[in-house]
Amino acid sequence: MNVTRGFTGRPRVHNPGLPPGQYDAGDDWPVLSAEVTPDLSPADWTFRVDGLVEQPRTWDWDEAHDLPSSAYEGDIHCVTSWSKFGVRFAGVSLDTFLAEARPHASATHAVAYAHTGYTTNLPLADLTGGRAWIVWEYDGKPLPAEHGGPARLLVPHLYFWKSAKWVAGLTLLDHDEPGFWEQNGYHARGNPWEEQRYAGD
Repeated sequence: MNVTRGFTGRPRVHNPGLPPGQYDAGDDWPVLSAEVTPDLSPADWTFRVDGLVEQPRTWDWDEAHDLPSSAYEGDIHCVTSWSKFGVRFAGVSLDTFLAEARPHASATHAVAYAHTGYTTNLPLADLTGGRAWIVWEYDGKPLPAEHGGPARLLVPHLYFWKSAKWVAGLTLLDHDEPGFWEQNGYHARGNPWEEQRYAGD
């Protein structure tokens, strides 16, 4: 993992909004990536939903922006122990994309994959019901490339490695299939409130 800003050794201040083992990063947003930041323009970005769906579908940048907009305002938590409060993202609810693809009843999990090849696995229940988004704005501005722009997956109730940067699509499955970090010792789900950082937690 490339770490471009320091975030270790911070004091742990009691805050009921902080999951265990986390600190408030304040205005800081550490940049962490498993890969080199790609040179990906909106014109080259696409998002696809396939696998166990009735209608596999790919959206380009304009088609995705034509969908009903949605926003998230709340908190995010990274497995490396920082949290940010009151963040604002805008994009489209993942429910909207899934409604067009129409998942099969047998679909229970998904693998999110990026334009870089990065993957992460998630239970489908963590991606539906207004719990996940495809976002391209942060705090009213285009999402910076180092934070996953032009668009990333946002699953804010799980550790942030589940919110795949430079997201390219979701493949729906009837079983759990570990992604990049999960194959390298990270937890299959990543619930911050249960400190599910590593396999066995």
